[in-house]
Amino acid sequence: MEAKPQFHGSDTVAVAAFYHVPVDEIVCFGANVNPLGLSKNLKKDLAAHLDLLSSYPDRNYTTLKKVIADYCQILPEHVIVGNGSTELISLLIQTRKPQKTLVLGPTYSEYGRELDLVGSSIHTYLLKESDQFHLDIHAFCEEIRKGYDLVILCNPNNPTSSALKMPEIQTILDCCREAGSFLMIDETYVEFAPDINEISSMSLISSFDNLMILRGVSKFYAAPGLRLGYGATSNSQFLQDLLLMQNPWSLNSLGAYAGEKMLQDQEYIRKTRDLILSERDKMCTEISKINVLTVYPAYANFVLVKIEKEGVTSADVFEFLIKQGLMVRDCSSFKELGGEYFRFCIMAPEDNKRLLQGIQDFFA
Repeated sequence: MEAKPQFHGSDTVAVAAFYHVPVDEIVCFGANVNPLGLSKNLKKDLAAHLDLLSSYPDRNYTTLKKVIADYCQILPEHVIVGNGSTELISLLIQTRKPQKTLVLGPTYSEYGRELDLVGSSIHTYLLKESDQFHLDIHAFCEEIRKGYDLVILCNPNNPTSSALKMPEIQTILDCCREAGSFLMIDETYVEFAPDINEISSMSLISSFDNLMILRGVSKFYAAPGLRLGYGATSNSQFLQDLLLMQNPWSLNSLGAYAGEKMLQDQEYIRKTRDLILSERDKMCTEISKINVLTVYPAYANFVLVKIEKEGVTSADVFEFLIKQGLMVRDCSSFKELGGEYFRFCIMAPEDNKRLLQGIQDFFA
């Protein structure tokens, strides 16, 4: 077999071609997308409103911003919407043009790509495995005081699934304000947390004008193709600067309507949280029983696992499982993690059982 390339967590087509596995037989545990799929109620609603595509969207997305504000319990004037959170990450970095940026890692590679485009000097502050990938707040604040224009956190963090609680975030924000740093928090996975209010920083928006929080609907609402993201900041001048940089109508009419409906779908939200919280606990408990594996505390809908068996790598685990149609994430593609880590997201109960059995068989 030719040398194994690095795969993104959702690269099922490339993986299927490389390993000669039918793509429709692969269960993807690497994409971190809600296993319930798109809400059935939303599907019916969208099908009945296809005529929206014949009209321009409201240029200010007034109704959508109101729904987002209600959902996040913030003010509508603090909200910006975009073509996925990726567009908003790009806009934020292009607008602020930071000379020096502090990024908490290991983390999502898109931050680094966008920072490179504006020529920012990037310093990665690594979470320590010895601390179960939980941040030492005081040491991190000491680093911030060295002087950074922008600080970037993902909370819960990808790929570690670790999280900072709101008092810790407030300490970081105070430190950033003293140091003259702007803080960007990516809350893509926050809705999967056992207690959202325990780790979300949305309630701090009105108190700190050096803060912007980003979210999207790709993961929790299983709508990556919709490309709907939103951000929140109380810094009115910065928000205006972002809007000046943003192309008009960056979100299509049907996407805006979908956002309005999905954030109010309480039945779907409840079912998702019940499923993820229950299955995550089961999987973490069972995999922790395998004595050569370390399972780290998980706040997102995915779990990071370390292989403690000499001579066995995450690539070995990946190849064993993919032959059974089970695709986990080999985390060796995260440059700050070694070849002993893999990650899987929570899927439907029957798929989780198959994955658990596959992992147990490999390490038997």
